[in-house]
Amino acid sequence: MACVRALMVLAATLCSLTAPGSARAADIVDVELVLAVDVSYSMDLDELALQREGYMQAVTSPEFLNALRLGPNGRVAIAYVEWAGSDEQKLVVDWTLIGTADEARAFAGAIGSAPLRRVYRTSISSAMNFSADLIESNAIRGLRRVIDISGDGTNNQGPLVEVTRDAITARGVTINGLPLMLKQATGSMLDIDDLDIYYEDCVIGGPGAFVIPVRGTHEFADAIKTKLVLEIAGTVPPKPALVRPAAATEPRVSCSIGERMWMERWGN
Repeated sequence: MACVRALMVLAATLCSLTAPGSARAADIVDVELVLAVDVSYSMDLDELALQREGYMQAVTSPEFLNALRLGPNGRVAIAYVEWAGSDEQKLVVDWTLIGTADEARAFAGAIGSAPLRRVYRTSISSAMNFSADLIESNAIRGLRRVIDISGDGTNNQGPLVEVTRDAITARGVTINGLPLMLKQATGSMLDIDDLDIYYEDCVIGGPGAFVIPVRGTHEFADAIKTKLVLEIAGTVPPKPALVRPAAATEPRVSCSIGERMWMERWGN
């Protein structure tokens, strides 16, 4: 009988444990952060691999790990999402608590082990909604809530991006942007000149929102690292020239430009 009781206690103990770094209800963190990453067909396989590698390097960098220590709780919760069209959002790495180097390496490893994929269309607005719902349904308590959108094109499917942004920021979520400007814009429906301005005026929003454009592959890892440090610690960027503040005036580009170009080309 004593052996049975011991086994029951051991089983209960094991069931109460969670995997290292896994997020649980009532966890308090400095930031709840969704990394929402574009995997549309406008990105080639090399760019997709570079993008992933950039995030993996960023979350394991000394700068990121040092930024964790600046918060009152010393840890954050991060989820990694890949997105494309309006019905193409995938939670690649679920909410993970990161407060140590080991937890950061485990999160990076989970990103790297997932197969690369490419999907049609670009719906920034659907990615925003999917990410906001992840934040509000995770039962984690974050002092700040942030969606980090990276992409190389305009919204061309799903809800209007500007309307969606305003609805999400009204829910207390900040949206930051990493526009990928790795190729020369052709003026087609897949890309535009000044994608960074589009992101400033149409995508980002909320307290302290910012954009860091990436104009070359050599900038990618540093840009991601800079943005994550800012999002985690809320500190002044080491290279202020990289950061463009959110526009406070009328948009300099049409926020419906992607939808309009798609309609003109395909009619739906």
